[in-house]
Amino acid sequence: MKLKNYFVVTSSYWAFTLTDGALRMLVLLHFFKIGFSPFTLALIFVLYEVMGIFANLFGGWFSVKFGITRILTIGISLQIVGLIFLSLLNTNWTIEFSIFWILIAQGISGVAKDLTKTASKSAIKITASNFQSQLFKLVALFTGSKNTMKGIGFFLGGILLELLGFKISLWLMALCLFLILLLSFSFLPKKLGKSSPSKSFRELFS
Repeated sequence: MKLKNYFVVTSSYWAFTLTDGALRMLVLLHFFKIGFSPFTLALIFVLYEVMGIFANLFGGWFSVKFGITRILTIGISLQIVGLIFLSLLNTNWTIEFSIFWILIAQGISGVAKDLTKTASKSAIKITASNFQSQLFKLVALFTGSKNTMKGIGFFLGGILLELLGFKISLWLMALCLFLILLLSFSFLPKKLGKSSPSKSFRELFS
């Protein structure tokens, strides 16, 4: 795998992480502002984390079977769907149905986050086979930048909410991710990372 492909994948993940961090802050601040209790705020993030567990568990296997490019594309696409889905929330709905709607949107984002993350991590493994001496640097760059982008995303979410409001911020992030999706789809090989996946649970978990 060429280093160019690695940096395209990493850049796509940076953009995704920015929007993911911003989304968390948008959801937290917006729904706190309209009167959601601390318990309800915690509840609406539950499905995000639960769905992320399953996506993280099988994301690597999917990346090997279908290729990193396809899984990265699916992850970013799901995040776009989740953002638009959340923007359709209607203030006239009952509180129960609103919470259900938000939970579904957060669940979609949870799957999107871990599919994108595992696809990006798989890129490091492939890169290492050709650039073994740079493995530590590549891992450090990916991990450190991921946490940095997430932190910046929190601030970005607060700024967007203050300047543009909830729905317009979601639409803007969806548009930005769509542009990133086109970029990654255009520059990455379609079969990047594709090989024979694990054929049994024992082999998968080993």
